[in-house]
Amino acid sequence: MIGIGIGIGIVGTSTISERLAEAVAEVEGIEVSRVASRDPRRAREFADAVGAPGTAVGLDDLLAAADVDAVYLASPNALHAEQVRTAVDAGIPVLVEKPAVLTAADWDAAVAHARSRGVVLLEAMRTAYDPGLAAVRDALPRLGNLRRVSLRYEKRSARYDHVLAGEQTNIFDPALGGSALRDLGVYPLHALVRLLGAPRSIHGVRVGIASGTDGLGSALAAYDGFVADVAWSKITDTALPSELQGETASLSIDAIDAPRRLTITPRDAAPQVIDVAAPANPMVAEVERFRDAVLGADVSADQDLTALTLRLVDDLLRVPLT
Repeated sequence: MIGIGIGIGIVGTSTISERLAEAVAEVEGIEVSRVASRDPRRAREFADAVGAPGTAVGLDDLLAAADVDAVYLASPNALHAEQVRTAVDAGIPVLVEKPAVLTAADWDAAVAHARSRGVVLLEAMRTAYDPGLAAVRDALPRLGNLRRVSLRYEKRSARYDHVLAGEQTNIFDPALGGSALRDLGVYPLHALVRLLGAPRSIHGVRVGIASGTDGLGSALAAYDGFVADVAWSKITDTALPSELQGETASLSIDAIDAPRRLTITPRDAAPQVIDVAAPANPMVAEVERFRDAVLGADVSADQDLTALTLRLVDDLLRVPLT
């Protein structure tokens, strides 16, 4: 490894890669060593912007670099599975942006391959490691018997304007694995299974847009004794919080992807507000988890939760667009 810790190479020069690089800068024992792009000039510009000393032209060039001990993949969704396999074959630990791959079967295969090679593989699901979600978990006993759960992530993408103008764009392109469910729906779905486990069944509705994928949707998940509804959208906004309702109290969550203000309202008492202390960049905790995994922490439970989430996504993607 390089002198001050783990050198991580970044594949992709989008905004999410920039946020990842900013998070890495806040975590001890890891640094961005190189940025890879098919366009050398773009790689250099992005590397300069995030303070990375090196660049690479494509994934193979990146994996061959002596100062790259791990990689972060933020390429289009449809490319993840092949790039994960390439990195694992090179013996390089992988942090892959959510959704890690397109199907649960793809993930099972990727995990089996990584384990057979003794290589770390982790999905970059920031919600999973956010201190806000831990605060939600800690508050659950105060709600009494849980009866209803409503989780949502609905945020209009500026790139929807391209779709409305008759253009195609990566995040809405089904050929590249783009969809609102895969991009935003995975956040509340992953939070659901991390907090409450897998549902007995799930049913959903997906609303199609001109690009050929879903722009928004809703799902209803059945559990023993309670029901959970999940909503996602990349074509509308909402001011509604997520909520868990118990027989003793309800819990309101300002944002399920990064909870920062929780409000517990007991049945016969005044509401109590819990402000969650967390880094300004919500990706810091996932970087810390990945660093720890590279240093030997067991992430098999993390991988299992990614699999559970992708199985729910698989079920919902079978629903025809309306």
